[in-house]
Amino acid sequence: MKQRIEAEQLIPGTGRPVANGAVIVEDDRIAYAGPAADAPASPDATVVRARAVMPGMWDAHGHFMGLRSTDFTFLPQEPIALRAARITTDLRRALDAGFTSVRETGGLGIHFVQAIEEGSVEGPNIYAAGTTLSTTGGHADLHGLPRSWVVDFGHMGGEFRLCDGPSECARAAREQLRRNAKLIKVCASGGVLSDVDHPIHQQFTNAELRAIVEVAGMADRVVAAHCHGKPGIMAALEAGAKTIEHGSFLDEEAAVAMRESGAILVPTRTIFAELLDQGHMLPDYALKKLQATVDRHGEAIILAREAGVTIAAGTDVAMSGTDMPDSWGKNGRELELLVKLGFDPLEAIEAATALGPTTLGPQAPRSGVLAEGYDADILTLDVDPLADISALAQPEHITGVWKAGRRVKNLEG
Repeated sequence: MKQRIEAEQLIPGTGRPVANGAVIVEDDRIAYAGPAADAPASPDATVVRARAVMPGMWDAHGHFMGLRSTDFTFLPQEPIALRAARITTDLRRALDAGFTSVRETGGLGIHFVQAIEEGSVEGPNIYAAGTTLSTTGGHADLHGLPRSWVVDFGHMGGEFRLCDGPSECARAAREQLRRNAKLIKVCASGGVLSDVDHPIHQQFTNAELRAIVEVAGMADRVVAAHCHGKPGIMAALEAGAKTIEHGSFLDEEAAVAMRESGAILVPTRTIFAELLDQGHMLPDYALKKLQATVDRHGEAIILAREAGVTIAAGTDVAMSGTDMPDSWGKNGRELELLVKLGFDPLEAIEAATALGPTTLGPQAPRSGVLAEGYDADILTLDVDPLADISALAQPEHITGVWKAGRRVKNLEG
């Protein structure tokens, strides 16, 4: 099947935009992307016209959890089947928001990969980490529950897996590889929504982190390290982690280390903004940590950009339902928030398209760019997002979404 998408503005994902552009799709691949005047003749193609065309977006840090509360202790108390049912709606909302690929940094998404591929449910491409690895008492421990419950939850396929000591950390990483995880996620520092831990503190030891990175690397997988504090950032970089998630207390030394090592920052500004907007929903301890972190987080993103660190867009979206903060369908807000911190719109779009696949290292697909031979994951809009970046946070402006060449959203009637 051949399709031709013509647009007043073609945004390729990387490089300069093209006025009066065209994208030709053959089956599941892009056959041409560039000026419409230079496009090969395609008399048998279905023609679509739009104000703008660009690659389908990537959320490089999301969670399919089916959550309806900011209190993570509810996770093991609700049946996984119930939460999975909620996620089927989240998958649809992700597509409608223009997100054709999600790098899931811990969650139930690993269970949906096959269902999406076989067509049982509609959803974006999911590149899943499986279960997040945490130390006992760490960010992904559920501090209000007995430890034995949390251990059982992790072994039963829940979102969090406790592991202590290099050998147990290596085993936990291998368990995710056994599930065909495309990356390994670790909590290298404390967090905001967890109870007794501090965002600054390093959690895994250097030896534990090295063991996880070594096991992942032998399978051509990378490690994504949740890090707010500098000690965890530096330890993760020294161990060889590919991405730093959040990076709230990153400083000049850490930024230089990231740039020189080729590590990528996935800042997730969206969760900070969403939770501040709905602060009344947070426990007091979480709201206090959020308020103490949010300004420094913005400063860290600016510092990293100025230092030349590669920055990929991710949201930390995890909740189900449009009435909930930080929920699926709101992912496009990340681009608007990056622009507010000094990114130009083209740079923000690159962070959410071309740079998304780079967060997977050797597992990266040919995606996120409008160019010959790339996956035909595409979106069209009725406005130019370079003139109004907020349009990408408003799914009603996204008139068409294609995944692997198949149109999965059509607002043209």
